[in-house]
Amino acid sequence: MNKNKNIFLHNTNYVLILLILSMGINLNAYGHGDEDHGHGNEDHSGSTTVVPGLPECQILTAARLFDGINFPQDNKAVLIEGNKIKQVGTLAELSSQCANQLDLGDSTILPGFIERHGHITFQNVNKSVVLKNGITTAQDVGGPLKAMEGGQGTLRLLSAGPIIQAVDGYPLNIFGGDGGFDKIGITVSSVTEAEAVVQELVSGGASAIVISLEPGGEPGRHWMTHGNPIPATPWPMLSAEITQAIVTKAHALGKRVMAFVGEESGLIRALDANVDELVHMPCAEISDDSLQRITDDGVTVVTTLDTHSTCEHMFGNAVELGMKGAKVIYGSEIAHDDVPWGINGQELHTMLHALSGEEVDFADVVNVIKAATSKAAEDLGLPGLGTLTPDAPADIIAVRGNPFEKFKILEYPDLVLSGGRAVVNNYINQLSEEKIDCFFNWAEGKYFGVLSPAGATTQISGVYSYRYYPGTKAYLGVSSADHHLYYMNAGEGQLHDQGLLVNWLPVSECNI
Repeated sequence: MNKNKNIFLHNTNYVLILLILSMGINLNAYGHGDEDHGHGNEDHSGSTTVVPGLPECQILTAARLFDGINFPQDNKAVLIEGNKIKQVGTLAELSSQCANQLDLGDSTILPGFIERHGHITFQNVNKSVVLKNGITTAQDVGGPLKAMEGGQGTLRLLSAGPIIQAVDGYPLNIFGGDGGFDKIGITVSSVTEAEAVVQELVSGGASAIVISLEPGGEPGRHWMTHGNPIPATPWPMLSAEITQAIVTKAHALGKRVMAFVGEESGLIRALDANVDELVHMPCAEISDDSLQRITDDGVTVVTTLDTHSTCEHMFGNAVELGMKGAKVIYGSEIAHDDVPWGINGQELHTMLHALSGEEVDFADVVNVIKAATSKAAEDLGLPGLGTLTPDAPADIIAVRGNPFEKFKILEYPDLVLSGGRAVVNNYINQLSEEKIDCFFNWAEGKYFGVLSPAGATTQISGVYSYRYYPGTKAYLGVSSADHHLYYMNAGEGQLHDQGLLVNWLPVSECNI
């Protein structure tokens, strides 16, 4: 129960009603019979609250636009149809195709960012916080197995499931507890057992397979600085035979294999088995020959430079891989308590200086942003992800100013769209009297079954603009505190959060 949010008042005699934010009545259940007023999102059962239907189209325009591929372009717009990108062009070129338009002014439009190394489920990180802070897609690389979820107004989360490890090895030797498909790690001790685990992970929806080849002992590694007793090194690692069997089985099932490696011996074992990706930059000093093998073999390396800044040789390894032209992509390790749970400006800054050589030019800056958008998406199997190209998911962020001059502002996006739905929108005047009345009038027509009789007067009490419908004893209101739409039946006494008003305005044509 949230006692900070106060009440709707019908009149001075009405009893105070405390807000109870809960899943409940879905206004979409009370539309006109079987007519399709949304775009595939309506739930006529009335059993759950869902994000409102998408507008048929919307246009965003700003001083700058980065499509994830090309250099940023000035004075461009993006046309969105439903939950997909339709086209990028000038406002003059696109304007006739959609009347629902929003000018973001001196801002920059970009694809939503992609986190390639997270432990969001394992550490119970609030996914809505991650999304609101600009990460629209994240990959968990160690934690409970889950099928892919989200992407339509919620964080798109891909899970690799638990880390396959040796008995008594990392990560369970650090985090403790038993292994399993709902844990941080799962142990195997034979080829047969390893192949069966891979099959089970893929059948359960794993986006990739992740293994541990960590013998421990790297100077500066975060587990060496936690103050807890650390098991004696070297730690047990998966054998070469088991590692190869995991990779072969995963590739046969169409899945990439990612490895936790921190030093030379684990890296060589990973490379010999044709692992596809290193989930973080190695911490210990790596030989030039092995760094060249990473590059020549086309192995992807996720950075995680910020959270592992105490590693003595991680930055140097990144510099060498940058000089060799290796594929290095963004990952901040969301769930660690020393990095933002969203876009990490310091990670981008460190990447820029590690990967660019002695002199930094504008192309280097663009390449860092690509490493967190289009390049980070290349291996995830979702066409167009991380770009603003036609048919790409409409995952978009916007920030005031120019993030190609200052990465830090990316941590505080003023607009976040997930699948075309606004999660954050600090640009639109959502609470103008005209738009609220327009929306209420539209809602009375569409949801006449619960909002009657129509034509009620809009009233204001505290942070709420609301209407009361005596025929159905219902309230419909908008809060200026969080810009959400709320519905309540007086007899039930529960207030139901219907999401951001900005998602409803285009559907009701009250943005035009």
